[in-house]
Amino acid sequence: MRLAILITVLFLLAVGDNWQPNPAPVSKHKFIISAHRGDHVIYPENTLAAYQEAIKNEADYVEIDLRTTKDGELVSMHDGTVNRMTNGQGQVKDLALAELEQLRVKSKDTTSTEIYRIPTFKQILQLCKNKINIYLDFKAADPALAYQMIKQYGMEKQVLVYINSAPQFTGWRKAAPKMPLMLSLPDSVKTVAGMDSFIMKYQPDILDGSYKQYNADMVKFAEDKHIPVWPDIQSGGEGPADWDKALAVGLSGFQTDHPAALVKYLKGKGLR
Repeated sequence: MRLAILITVLFLLAVGDNWQPNPAPVSKHKFIISAHRGDHVIYPENTLAAYQEAIKNEADYVEIDLRTTKDGELVSMHDGTVNRMTNGQGQVKDLALAELEQLRVKSKDTTSTEIYRIPTFKQILQLCKNKINIYLDFKAADPALAYQMIKQYGMEKQVLVYINSAPQFTGWRKAAPKMPLMLSLPDSVKTVAGMDSFIMKYQPDILDGSYKQYNADMVKFAEDKHIPVWPDIQSGGEGPADWDKALAVGLSGFQTDHPAALVKYLKGKGLR
């Protein structure tokens, strides 16, 4: 209970009385597609190759996971360790950038001769600038340092930040008050009244969560408040059946494991 109260207080301290949601980065498409860890159906997740494939396949955002190395550099790795995705072992936070750069990222395609590496945030910003927006899943990093780098590459209008904890929220509101921040709608929120309470308390700029927890009234309510709802639709069996259900309630953006297939599907329905 004390932790819940503390989190609530931290969030409330971060926002003002006259709150209006920060707008999401501009996209040329009305229907938003975020490529989960890049287009990793073809290339290993969170690699420059996966991000480049998402750009080629016309995704609006590439979702990346940001972590900090032992020597304070920013890199993209979903897990806290490098064990699953590379030929190395250990925590990202306990390894220097030079050590991480020597590791090979594993590929499903065992016949490929291409070598994949863990990308730095600088490399990702360089790749994505003026090509695709960045959906920044903020795993473990300093908001001020990350925003300084975003500004260095002139990417302030091309990034949204997914928040994983209350300190991240307050950190980003302090470092970059205009940065659009995304929060997941709790599983317990299943009604418009519940959504209204959550929005008023935490004041998100964009909403995430599972596409299954939203109904048409909830989507319309968020839309009236100018808060985009772009939930996760990725799963092992993701496909047209899921996409049809999500479209039926009025959702206009997904985070997907299959950006190329989803783009083709939406084009077939005249939505892209």
